[in-house]
Formats: sequence, structure tokens, C-alpha cells
Amino acid sequence: MSERIITLTKPFTFAPMIRYTAAILLIFAFAIQTFKGGFVIFDYYANTAAFAKNCINKAKPKLHCNGKCQMMKKMQEEEKKDQQIPERKFENKIEVLSSASFFCTKATTFSMLASKATAVEKDHPLTEMAYAFFHPPQA
Repeated sequence: MSERIITLTKPFTFAPMIRYTAAILLIFAFAIQTFKGGFVIFDYYANTAAFAKNCINKAKPKLHCNGKCQMMKKMQEEEKKDQQIPERKFENKIEVLSSASFFCTKATTFSMLASKATAVEKDHPLTEMAYAFFHPPQA
């Protein structure tokens, strides 16, 4: 009898599948936002009868409007919606930062005696001070 050993060369993970799905969804959302004006035109050609039914120029058949006025009205509404949303403008803000916030202003004195290293502050003594430097074990 021959024994078969089945080995998996690569463990199955969901991370690549999630990344792929997220990328597809983001690209799809970006495309919808970018080409939403084209969707109004596509909707007009798909539902010409409905647009013609709501046409303002029904009484003027010589214009051959066939609902294009309604399509233009929808496109203008979409444009107004886009204009109502203010774009974020990056403003240059000048912020002045004090050097006192970056540097220690308290006077600290360090002294090393034998195997102990201590620090003494003039205003407040340090608590929970490590008394020796850490040295990794030597082989």
C-alpha cells in the first residue's frame, strides 16, 4: 500500500478576499459618484415614455422634446445638489508652538555611583526610579 501525504502549500486566509472585495466596492462607489450624470441620461433612454409623459412641452409637438426637458431638469437638480455640498478647502494655518513644550525646563541632576544611577530633581524627588541600568544576559 502506498501512502499519500497531502500537504497544503499555502494556508487559506480571508484577508486577501476581504481586501479584493473592499477594493471592488470602493471602485464601484467612486464610479457611481463620478458618472452619476451619465446615469440620468441612461435613465432617460431606458424610460423615454415616462419622461415624455411628464414633458412640459406636450402642447408643442413641433419641438420634438419627447421628455428631454424633464431630463435636463433632473440633471440641473443633480448639479444643484453637488453645488450645495461645499468642497473642503485646505487653508494654510500658521501655528506657533513654544519651545517650552518640547524641552524639559526643570533642572535635573544625574549622578552615577557604583552600579546605581539616580536622578535628583530640585523641586520634586523622583519616585519609582530604576536604580540600575539593564544589561542583557551575556552568552
